[in-house]
Amino acid sequence: MRANGMIKRALFLLAVLTTMALPALAAEGAGEAQPSLLAGDIGNVVWTVLIFVLVLVVLGKYAWGPILSTLQARESFIHEALAKAKHDRDEAEARLKQYEERLAGARAEATAIVEEGRRDAEVVKRKIEAAAKVEADKMIDRARREIQIATVTATRELYDLSARLATDMAARVIGRELSAKDHERLIAEAIDGISGAGPQAH
Repeated sequence: MRANGMIKRALFLLAVLTTMALPALAAEGAGEAQPSLLAGDIGNVVWTVLIFVLVLVVLGKYAWGPILSTLQARESFIHEALAKAKHDRDEAEARLKQYEERLAGARAEATAIVEEGRRDAEVVKRKIEAAAKVEADKMIDRARREIQIATVTATRELYDLSARLATDMAARVIGRELSAKDHERLIAEAIDGISGAGPQAH
């Protein structure tokens, strides 16, 4: 394409030179006239045109061809480089999009994991609180039972002591030694009396 343009320019330049040489030919045919810058004989014009054509042929074969080939190779290289750069840019944009999608997915997954961890921690917390409450209730019930048992035991021991003191005092008042049956009967009566008086006093 460019070679054709250069050949057309050369032919145009040749036509211009030929046109400029026509006045010289006319002046030579008309005889002596006013001097002209392009004055000369027909032989000089012919030789000039032949040399110009020869220079065009030589340049077209040995200079313009390699120059055009080099330019075309350079143009092809530039086109290929631009195409490769565009391809690389498209690939880079596609990879960037993939990385952004993966990053968004990783963030969503991390958020889901954190939320799941919070839910699990809340469940564990509730279980621990429930287990602690059950254990505390058990300990309170056990303490109440132990207190109740200790109270009953202490009350019974107090009743026994009171009964013994009462029987001893009764024996002293009566002035004689009580038998074992009398002793047991008095203790039982005293315990019953104390037991009956205890709730009323309470």
